[in-house]
Amino acid sequence: MHAALLDNHKGQRKAGKMDEIIRLVGPSRAVEIFGIRLVGINAENGKKLLMTVLLIAMIFLLRWAIRQGSKFLFRRRPDEQTEFWARQTIQLITAFLLLLGLASIWFNDPARLATALGLVTAGLAFALQRVVTAAAGYFVILRGKTFHVGDRIVMGGVRGDVVALGFMQTTIMEMGQPPSVQAADPAMWVRSREYTGRLVTVSNARIFDEPVYNYTRDFPYIWEELSLPIPYRADRERAERIVMEAALRHTITTNMLGQEALEEMQRRYFLKPTEIGPRVYYRLTDNWLELTVRFIVRDRGIREAKNALSRDILQGFEQAGIELASATFEIVGVPPLRIEKESRIQPAGASDHT
Repeated sequence: MHAALLDNHKGQRKAGKMDEIIRLVGPSRAVEIFGIRLVGINAENGKKLLMTVLLIAMIFLLRWAIRQGSKFLFRRRPDEQTEFWARQTIQLITAFLLLLGLASIWFNDPARLATALGLVTAGLAFALQRVVTAAAGYFVILRGKTFHVGDRIVMGGVRGDVVALGFMQTTIMEMGQPPSVQAADPAMWVRSREYTGRLVTVSNARIFDEPVYNYTRDFPYIWEELSLPIPYRADRERAERIVMEAALRHTITTNMLGQEALEEMQRRYFLKPTEIGPRVYYRLTDNWLELTVRFIVRDRGIREAKNALSRDILQGFEQAGIELASATFEIVGVPPLRIEKESRIQPAGASDHT
């Protein structure tokens, strides 16, 4: 009995010492350490902080579970567009739930919430202008259907395929540049529309400052051209037939587009069916006749199509005896030349021993 009373007395003494170090004082139960009251820290705020941590953990767990469920649903029938919109919807819903939960925990009074939102909005608009603009650009991209994940675009001077779209930045798998735009910034070592291996992040705010070029938004095809110089003395009619036959073999024709795609393109761009198939144009120059074949290819595989087209045309030209023209210079006049021969005079008295 005496030992129990002694242990109880020791426990009370330890509790008393702890109360001297950390105490909850006042009607608001503020935290006081060594007699110093901590501003803004009380029992109520401690509970709110704990609830905030639990809320964030639950939101992240919920987002992970929904993502895993969506991956399981789309595993059998993968669709890039559906997966893209599913990811964006999950991000928006979880962000909304997180903001709503934080506001409910920390702001009991609606008047305080309105005041806090006003102050935060004013501060963000002044100090984080680019961040706010980037977030606004994210919603403009989604609402305006500027591009989706998988589209081939040029944004902020970067050409490539969109691999990720976030609230602040867009991630692009960079591509090379064809020779016609090889001098454009930034400098590129890949001279075709193929991946360089670099992932480039571009701020979503760039859509307000620069145009965004989308190669695949509504129509998964692109117009291309290939120019071939031939001498004026060559059989240009046969050369045109060779180029046209090669283009018909390796490019998209009206029959390959399909009726639905053809009608959609005519509705959007008011094109006639005769403008879709490959065509050959002439251009007169000082040195040669330039044949330019214009054709349609898919947005992917442009280099392969032009490679096959070039090989067929070159083989056809060789069989027909048609040469590709090159820059030549003809000398039409030669100025008179004067040749002087220096004579060697021997001194007097010299004998010839030969």
